[in-house]
Formats: sequence, C-alpha cells, structure tokens
Amino acid sequence: MKQAFSLLAFFLLGSFAINAQNATGPVMTFPTTTVDYGKIEKGSDKVRKFSFTNTGNEPLVIKSAKGSCGCTVPTYPQEPIMPGETKTIDVSYDTNRPGAFTKTVTLTTNETPDTHTLTIKGEVLVPPTQEAVPASNGGIKQ
Repeated sequence: MKQAFSLLAFFLLGSFAINAQNATGPVMTFPTTTVDYGKIEKGSDKVRKFSFTNTGNEPLVIKSAKGSCGCTVPTYPQEPIMPGETKTIDVSYDTNRPGAFTKTVTLTTNETPDTHTLTIKGEVLVPPTQEAVPASNGGIKQ
C-alpha cells in the first residue's frame, strides 16, 4: 500500500512539474533590440520602429516604456497583445541635437522577468557652415 501511495505522489508531483514547464505565459520576442540610425542630418526623421511578437501562450501587456532621457520618447501599444500577434514600439529621438548618441528605452511588461531594454544609436551630423557671400551693390561702381 505504501508503495502505491508513494508511486501516486511521485506521479502527481511529476505531472505538476510538466504542466509548470508548459505554462510559459506571455513572451515578448524581438528580431533586434538595437536600431542604428546611422549618420543622419540634423532635423531629419526622428522615429524608428522596434517590431516584436508575443510568442507566449497568454496575452502580453506593456505596463510602461521609459526613455533614458527627455530626448527619447517611446510610444507603445496600450491594449493586450494576443499570442502570435506582432506589434511595434515607436521610438522618437530629438534629431536637432548634433553629435553621436546612444539611448535606451526600458519596457516593463507582465512577463517574468518583466523588463526589456531597447537601444537606439547613431550620429546627428552638424550642418556644414556656409561661407559668407559678399553682398551685391546693385552694379554701382564705387
């Protein structure tokens, strides 16, 4: 009898462990977590997109998205993302700031672990200075 009870307990514990392994919950999967703007002109297109898919088996919820500074502004889906669904996170960088940059966006989700970090980088080129052109005197000889 004790053997039967032990065998039953072992079987039940094993089935719980197998079920726990199959319960993945939401899983946010990115093709890439870094976007390189490259060398861009001052004031050029600000927005870059990060595509992702919920490869889990439960709805994914993005609770927050925060840029590493005020010059980096993320926009993310507010509604739950169903399993198998693909969405994008738009990240806007202030391209009026000349020079090289590397900035991050931290996402908080309902996953375990619950954070992801996205990175944008590039260089905003300083516009070339224009040489002063002498003013025209209207053709009058001096």
